[in-house]
Amino acid sequence: MKINKISIVGMGALGILYGDFFTQKLGKERVEFVMDRARLKKYQKEGVYCNGRPCDFTVVNEDEKNAFTDLLIFAVKAYSLDRAILSARNKVSQNTVILSLLNGITSEEIIGQVFGPDKVIYCVAQGMDAVKIGNEMTYTNMGKLCIGILDHEKDKKEKLQAVIDLFEQTGLPYVAEENMKHRLWKKLMINTGVNQIVTIYEGTFKTVQQPGEARDMMIAAMREVILLAEKENIPITEKDLEEYVCLIDTLDPNGMPSMRQDVLEKRKTEVELFSGTVIKLGKKHGVPTPVNQRIYEKIRSMEEEYL
Repeated sequence: MKINKISIVGMGALGILYGDFFTQKLGKERVEFVMDRARLKKYQKEGVYCNGRPCDFTVVNEDEKNAFTDLLIFAVKAYSLDRAILSARNKVSQNTVILSLLNGITSEEIIGQVFGPDKVIYCVAQGMDAVKIGNEMTYTNMGKLCIGILDHEKDKKEKLQAVIDLFEQTGLPYVAEENMKHRLWKKLMINTGVNQIVTIYEGTFKTVQQPGEARDMMIAAMREVILLAEKENIPITEKDLEEYVCLIDTLDPNGMPSMRQDVLEKRKTEVELFSGTVIKLGKKHGVPTPVNQRIYEKIRSMEEEYL
């Protein structure tokens, strides 16, 4: 199979980043954003910008029928996933491949319950420093997509290969993962650390790139994930932690993670995906998670000030 048409749901930082990339490489006739009528009108009125350049995207109404896509990409926040699934309802055929760029370790399962798990390829977006304020998105490092399937999903090999072929054709940075569950948990570890700590310290990546209290707290939060991964039979190690701390140190010091952007824009955060998940798993396994408990309470109190 070959991917000729790409549909994206979500015009946030990652949606714009990858929408712009694929549009530049493949042409706007092969790449589209799917949205409801209100969002479509807003885009037509205000537009969006990528690194100061206006984007010329194809946008279509979610009610459009009989226009299936080959690759469907979800690029929304976790709390918007149910609505995004509704927007995508007319785009999925038996042959559609689905990628989720969402944080956390549950979105693929949720999407699979609606459209069929056979269509979903696991994906982790990492290393990008995209920042979207208002309708303007900027980035210096587009990062990479880590893609793969689980050990028992041999029937998805053809779909995975189609995605790999697309990435090779366009030059999109990617890694084909041998152990996808391991990668998903490592992403949970880094999000639990950097996203949350930069947020509660109201800073940028620079806040955790230099020695001090914030960096120490970030690492402590990540270590709680390592303890829980062991209980879930996922072998996350101190070496993995060091690898991700080194990755964080390469990001634009003036950039910021998505959770920090959410607070600045007075949006609901994904704290339930990060420390919320850690706390629940800690209770499940009888493992104390005091660092993430403090983080969770702080971020919830920040949300309560504006929600």
